[in-house]
Amino acid sequence: MEQISPTRMTLLQKRSQLQLASKGVDLLKKKRDALVGEFFALVHETLDARKKLEAAAKDAYFALFLAKAFDGPEAVDALAVGMPTVSNVSAEVENVWGTKVPRISAEWPPAGAASPIATGGQTLKAQEAFRRFAEALVEVANTETRLRRIGEEIKKTTRRVNALEQVVIPGVLHQMRFIKLVLEQREREDTFRLKRIKAKSEKEEKQAASA
Repeated sequence: MEQISPTRMTLLQKRSQLQLASKGVDLLKKKRDALVGEFFALVHETLDARKKLEAAAKDAYFALFLAKAFDGPEAVDALAVGMPTVSNVSAEVENVWGTKVPRISAEWPPAGAASPIATGGQTLKAQEAFRRFAEALVEVANTETRLRRIGEEIKKTTRRVNALEQVVIPGVLHQMRFIKLVLEQREREDTFRLKRIKAKSEKEEKQAASA
């Protein structure tokens, strides 16, 4: 247990600590409430992104099947080799109530870019379908990363609130009660001592007056 000096100065310090801890609890609870609201909004957004990803994946692989069936595997492979890579991939960091959340963005090549003249229509459709699939995949990664980071911050904030409410504040209150008891005891002892001194002084004055 922390050794404290039971003085009035220490009592004032403990009162300041109590006020600071109480304000900290209020701020952390407000932050947690805001993060919880953001979290549940992101849950719906993440579910929608997942549905779009599943739909884009089905469309892409069905388009690939048609491309190989109508244009031939050689045409599909030729387009895959000559297709330009993704450009301008960047990651920005957003601040959500003190939580650092990365967000990835990328620029995709336009449909039909660097495709041979002889490329069939189904192959070009497959190229566009896979571009939409890649965009949906990035969006899912962004929403799920954001959701995970905010969930972790909610847990961390809850642990801090619990530590303040269940450990710090009760500990400070216990110390304040201890200091008050010691000060009250000292005050009673001082009062008793003053009464004894006063009574002794009055007795001596009477004896002097009688003499």
